[in-house]
Formats: sequence, C-alpha cells, structure tokens
Amino acid sequence: MIRVLVADDEPLIRAGIRMILTSADDIVVVAEAANGREAVELARAHAVDVALLDIQMPVQDGLSALDGLRSAAPGVRALILTTFGERENVLRALSSGGAGFLLKDSAPGELIAAVRAAAGGDAFLSPGATRHVVDSLASPAAARGEEARRRLTALTERELEVLALLGEGLSNSDAGERIHMSEATVKAYVSRILAKLGCENRVQAALLARDAGLGV
Repeated sequence: MIRVLVADDEPLIRAGIRMILTSADDIVVVAEAANGREAVELARAHAVDVALLDIQMPVQDGLSALDGLRSAAPGVRALILTTFGERENVLRALSSGGAGFLLKDSAPGELIAAVRAAAGGDAFLSPGATRHVVDSLASPAAARGEEARRRLTALTERELEVLALLGEGLSNSDAGERIHMSEATVKAYVSRILAKLGCENRVQAALLARDAGLGV
C-alpha cells in the first residue's frame, strides 16, 4: 500500500482528496495536516511514502514544508498542489526536488496517477499543463541557458533525443511510441540521463532541457 499524507488548510479539500485516493485499492491516506509544520511532523511519525502539499498554508507553507521533509523524512516523495497563479513557486518546488505538481482542478484519475508515479520514483506533471508550465517557467535566460547547454554535452545523441521528449512532458510509454523504443528502454535511458545530469527526477531534467533550448 502507498501511504499518503494530505496537507491543506481547507478541510473540504482534504476530504475530497482522501475520498479520491481511497477509491484506489493500493493507496491509503494515513495522515492529514492543516499546515506545513504538521505535515513534516506527521510524515515522519506515520512512515509516509507520498506527501501532497498545498503551497498556500498557514504557520508553514508547502514550499517550506518541502525543505523540512528533505531533512526530517528524506524518503518521502512530495507532490505540490497548486494553481496556475503560483507558477514561480512551482519552479522553486521542482528545483528543490519535489516529485512534481498537480493542479487543484485536475481529474481524479490524475491525482491517483500522480501518487503512484511519485511512489514509484517518477515525477509527475499534470499532462494538460506540462508543456505550458515548463515553457513559461523555464524560458531560457542567457546565463541559465549557457550552463544547461554545457551540462547537456555529457549526453549522447540518443539521450538528447529522449531528454527532448521529457521536456515536452511525455511519459515513458508516449516517448517510446514517438521514437520506436520500448517503455523499459526509455526508462533505462531516463535513469542514465538523470545520473549524468545530476538531476533528482525527470522534472528537473525537463526544466534543464528547456533552459538549454532543447527541442525548441
């Protein structure tokens, strides 16, 4: 079972998320928090696998909670709950090692898929918003673009091709279909890419690709 913590200061939001997640037979909500400080404490106390963190919370917000989780409960994978109006915060969350973000108006199936992806070690970006958010958040500034292009020189031509598809927000299966490669092979390529680039997850790699202008 995937053990989940839900952190949001609105009880109705928490109740709705719990209802959706518990409809899946492999997910259980083991704790709820109304602020970031509680989230960090409960994640450590309840052996949580995945934490859903709202950005805007009293006492301690979701971004600060993400930093706290990295030191207090490093095994927890954090998904950020957000809206389009918080794009800069999303960039900070992804750059800090968050497992991805989920829009609050996402379909129930996306919420379940996000939790499963995070628990499996993958990152998740809401499919309908991936390209838009990556484009708007990671528009290459000159200095950032130069550094990103330098880092990408460590990759082979095939690895660059796979990375470009990550930058488009494609899943392993969709990327495999695009370049006629099995999903397992794409996953192996992604693992090598992350290791070479020093990225914690595929979201950071996708942002690096966009900084470098790869695929643009």
